[in-house]
Amino acid sequence: MDETRVKYKEFHNPSLLRLLKFSGYDTVEYKSEGAYVYDINGRRFLDCAGGYGVFSVGHRHPKVIEAVKKQLDLMPLSAKVFLNKPLADLCERLAQITPGSLKYSFICNSGAEAVEGALKLTRLYTNKKEIISASGAFHGKTIGSLSASGRKIYKDPFEPLVPEFKAVEYNNIEDLEKNISDKTGAVILEPIQGEGGIILPSDDYLIKVKELCIKHDVLLMLDEIQTGLGRTGKMFACEHYGVIPDIILTAKALGGGVMPIGAFTATEKVWDCFKKSPLIHTSTFGGNPLASAAANAAIDVLIEENLLDNAAKIGEYLMNELDKTRLKNPDIVKEVRGKGLMIGVEMVKEGYAGSIIFEMAKNNVIGAYTLNLPKVIRFEPPLIINKTHADECVNAFNAGVNKTRQMFLK
Repeated sequence: MDETRVKYKEFHNPSLLRLLKFSGYDTVEYKSEGAYVYDINGRRFLDCAGGYGVFSVGHRHPKVIEAVKKQLDLMPLSAKVFLNKPLADLCERLAQITPGSLKYSFICNSGAEAVEGALKLTRLYTNKKEIISASGAFHGKTIGSLSASGRKIYKDPFEPLVPEFKAVEYNNIEDLEKNISDKTGAVILEPIQGEGGIILPSDDYLIKVKELCIKHDVLLMLDEIQTGLGRTGKMFACEHYGVIPDIILTAKALGGGVMPIGAFTATEKVWDCFKKSPLIHTSTFGGNPLASAAANAAIDVLIEENLLDNAAKIGEYLMNELDKTRLKNPDIVKEVRGKGLMIGVEMVKEGYAGSIIFEMAKNNVIGAYTLNLPKVIRFEPPLIINKTHADECVNAFNAGVNKTRQMFLK
């Protein structure tokens, strides 16, 4: 373990090493299974951060592992000159599970790549360059995706970013109405803001956004990289609000917690501009057979094991239990909010979140705060968890609240 710390300090990221030490996570991960991560010393942690939405079917789900091993023995990477069956199967599955008439998909390697590709598709289809995003948004850290994201600390060092991006206040339809115009190519939003602090829209916000997009002939692009594939108790969070986008973005959970993968999926009408030049947007590793096999298996698991229903049921239970802590500690815990197993707990002060996360780690539970609103601790455990896991999480959180009281308020 000391050897790994030294290599982080000398060759990788010394600042990250300091942050992990501050959070109580400066141990070396060794193996994982189900809802748990084990360090090199055999210590077991309940994973309530879930790789920020990656491990929806749990760590090393047997069906996903089996699919990847089987593909590994056949053809791990594509020769890129023939047809790729796992890729074709995945695109069909995405057309089946995404809402409305979304049909064609491009498979890439990450959420940020999905955003970049969708932005290119938007410009090609609309022939308009202006993109409207939301304050507090997080869409990735590549130059294009960062241009649509919402926290200055990550953006300012890299200015100038891609021009003609405009930010409006999230969940403020009047602000969007003032800024959207016939010059706008697309509006990109998270149905529920993740890194922004698990911020939920009002019930009619996304419907009104869609109406404005139709009025001005603007595409609606929904970033479901964190919210999608069962996280909120629906296959996609936009289904809670009755909205169908023109383009939808997926990643994180799509790889079944085993392989990195992302995708953007659009309607046939929008995709038509790509048909004229089939090589206008490509990726050497995107849609590789290993990642596609993992994604196909992950979708099977979500459906066969009823993980959407479990996310809704256990998510409600976990939120209720966390809210009991809030009611007893209003001077520390400000609010509990979320849908399904995408839950944010906002602290009264930012420093409280770090203290609680550190104490949770001491009690063998992994938690994390949100990048764009560090007062919020997020809970995004695997969708396979049960009430016993939820109680384990709440007990560790309560220990953190009690320790925070001792440190800051006594």
